[in-house]
Amino acid sequence: MQGLNISGKSIIVTGGASGIGEATVRLAALAGAKVTIADLNVEAGVRLVKHLQEQGCAVQFIRTDISDEQQVQDMVALALKTFGRLDGAFNNAGVAGFNQSNLGADEPAKFSALPLDVYRRVQEVNVVGTFICMKHEIIAMLQTGGGAIVNTASFSGIFASPGAADYVASKHAVIGLTKSAALDYATQNIRVNAVLPGAIRTPMLDMVFKSDGRNKLLAAAHPNGRLGEPEEIAQAALWLLSDAASLITGISMSADGGLSMI
Repeated sequence: MQGLNISGKSIIVTGGASGIGEATVRLAALAGAKVTIADLNVEAGVRLVKHLQEQGCAVQFIRTDISDEQQVQDMVALALKTFGRLDGAFNNAGVAGFNQSNLGADEPAKFSALPLDVYRRVQEVNVVGTFICMKHEIIAMLQTGGGAIVNTASFSGIFASPGAADYVASKHAVIGLTKSAALDYATQNIRVNAVLPGAIRTPMLDMVFKSDGRNKLLAAAHPNGRLGEPEEIAQAALWLLSDAASLITGISMSADGGLSMI
């Protein structure tokens, strides 16, 4: 992490056992941050902790469903107990929408075909879960003089996509939560920002676009002609968490190879 000073900072990363979250955990831990990894995938989380601890990193894992407030409170409490404070949080955990999880047909199901239970579940995780995380992270940060929060939104947080009302609505809401919290705590040394990835080469993307041909079409839709890598989003998130971004709050940083210009 050249140019960033996050060494010694206590940081939570949700969805930290794979994809963008895992890349962020690795970069942060190797740069000297003390990282609490939260994820539902216990096996992957424990494996990541073991690997990084063998390299001398200060990391720990806790199984966390971010839509469960008690589990989020336990996550924050563990960070405070082990590392004494909470300086930063990357709220990255989330779920795909209905069409994203059920692709197969060439034509995605339209708005009226979206099952209500699926819509509710996407909001419960992506919106309510992010809110719960922010709430308890902010409470912890206020105890020690401030901190920084980064939320994972999406290109879908500023544009719509066909057949993706559940996911689009949830990511628009994440941007709204980001701006609201940034305003509420701007005078209390708590910065809140969002990072908006385009299509990133992650296990979730592989699940959604089940063929290499689809991935190539998606890559071609980006002005830079390629998919993003998890490490590229991790770099953006860690810059926003670092003191290098001390004047930055309330923004939505697009990291999408120019997709949002189209």
